[in-house]
Amino acid sequence: MKISKALKAIAVANLVLAVLLPHADAEQPKKIDFSDETVGADPKSFLGVVGVWRIEAEDNNKVLVVDGRQWKEGQASAGLADKARALYGDRYAEFLDRVQAFAYFPYAVANDVSDFRNGEITIRFKGVSGRIDQAAGILFNLKPNGDYLTVRANPLESNLVLWKFEKGKRSSVKWIRNTPTPSRQWHELKVRIAGSKVEGYLNGKRYLEHELPGPVSGRIGLWSKADSYVYIDDFVVAPAD
Repeated sequence: MKISKALKAIAVANLVLAVLLPHADAEQPKKIDFSDETVGADPKSFLGVVGVWRIEAEDNNKVLVVDGRQWKEGQASAGLADKARALYGDRYAEFLDRVQAFAYFPYAVANDVSDFRNGEITIRFKGVSGRIDQAAGILFNLKPNGDYLTVRANPLESNLVLWKFEKGKRSSVKWIRNTPTPSRQWHELKVRIAGSKVEGYLNGKRYLEHELPGPVSGRIGLWSKADSYVYIDDFVVAPAD
């Protein structure tokens, strides 16, 4: 009888862990500064789904670069099928179909955060070049079907925008104008999530606030557009207290 009760207790404990573990990686603060990455190689900490993403050096510091100068619009990243399997396992085909149908905006997904719901995501970015865009965005709410949200800054346009990508279509949710982020200077972009509430910050100042129809969940990452050539550093994920 005692053994039976012990086995039941173990089974219950395993069930609780099975429920909690998928979200456990979002509970600890995480900082990715690319210092242990290899210059010239694809990042180990992110999976480039669309566009060209690689590690470069600025002086003595390693940064992640999205390089739209070499990217042909509509072209997914190399090895996309394997990357889709790594992200979503058996549901990779659903994700793959959506990405290939709408591969016009470069994005990369953080490997070690499978489900982010509440807290802050921060990056530093520097627009280096790009005649059409110099977009630096934080991607979140990425679903297995390829839908996601992003808050992005753009040194060429001096605005901050919350975009929604749903069923292969992009639509703006909220625009904030007059948010200067000059090119060739480092800036900080932060997104704060609390359930369904989204806030966007630039250089410590809150500019954007919006209430979504439902709570945020899913994978997170980085986003860009067109011919943007942008440096990114210090990707920090901090869960809510």
